[in-house]
Amino acid sequence: MHPAKASPRASARIAAAALAGLLAASAVLGVSGCAVGGGTSTNGNPWTGSPAGNAQAAAGQPGGAGAVTAAAATSRVRNPGNGRMEAVVPDISRTVLLIGDSQSEPTDGWPRLGLSSAGYNVYFCGRGGTGYVAANGATGNYIDALQRGDWLLPSGAPALIVIEGGGNDAASGASNASIAENAARLIAELKARYPGTRMAMIGTLARGADNGGGRRSEVDTLLGSVAGVHGLPFISVGDWLTRYRLAKDLADSVHMNTAGRAALGGILAGRLRELGLDRKPSVEQGPLAAVAGSSSALQD
Repeated sequence: MHPAKASPRASARIAAAALAGLLAASAVLGVSGCAVGGGTSTNGNPWTGSPAGNAQAAAGQPGGAGAVTAAAATSRVRNPGNGRMEAVVPDISRTVLLIGDSQSEPTDGWPRLGLSSAGYNVYFCGRGGTGYVAANGATGNYIDALQRGDWLLPSGAPALIVIEGGGNDAASGASNASIAENAARLIAELKARYPGTRMAMIGTLARGADNGGGRRSEVDTLLGSVAGVHGLPFISVGDWLTRYRLAKDLADSVHMNTAGRAALGGILAGRLRELGLDRKPSVEQGPLAAVAGSSSALQD
C-alpha cells in the first residue's frame, strides 16, 4: 500500500519548518553574477540597492540591507572561445547557475532556497523586471542579457542550469510566439556555452487557471511546452499559490513574504528530488555568499 499523503496545507507547513534554518543561512548559500544589486529588506519586500552598496557587499563590507559578507567570485577570466569575461566561482562543479527574475533575486528567494536545500551553491544571473521577452532598463531580457554580456556568467561547468521566470512577460503582454522563440534561443545558447550540463526550467508562479491565475498561469503552461520540446525537466508552479494554500503569504500581488518563500523553497526542493535534479555530494561543500540583484516592488 502507498503511504498516506499529507494535505497541501500540511505539506506547506512541513516544508516551511524544514527550511527555517536555511533562512538564517541563506546569505552564505549562493553567489551572484549580477553587477546590479539589492536584496530583501527586513519586511521581506524587494529593495533597490545602490552600486556603492553592491560593491561593498561584494568586498565583504557592510552595504546596507541585504548585503552579504563574502565575495561572489574570486576573480574574472576571459573565455578564449567567445572572448567574454567570466566569473571564477569556487566549487563550480557543486554550483547551480540560476537565471531568473525577482522571484529568484532575494538572498532568500524561494528558487534559491529550494536549490540550496537540494544541495547546491547558487550563482544567480538576472534582474527583477526581466524575462524571456521583458527587459528592465539597461538589463536586457534573458537572451539579450546573456549575449550582450549584461551578466557575468560563471567560468567552467556548473552542476546544473535552472531558468525561472515568465511573470514579467505575462505582465508586459508578450505574445506566446515571442516568449517561445526567445526561450528556445536562450536554451540553445546555454547548451552551446555549457555543453553537457544538465538544464531545467521553473515556470511562472501563479494561482492556477481555475483560480484567477490568468496570463501568468498561461505562460507557465506555455513554458512547460517549450521545455518539453527541448527535452528539459520542467517544474510547473502556475498553480502553487492555491494548490499549497499560500496566497495568504503574498507580500504584494506577485511576491511572497518570508514565510511564503520558505514554504515554496521546501516544496521546490522536494520536486527537484523527485525529478532526480538534486545534488548527491560526495564530500562536504563549503558555503558561498549571495549578492542579490535589484527589483521593483511589483515586478517579478
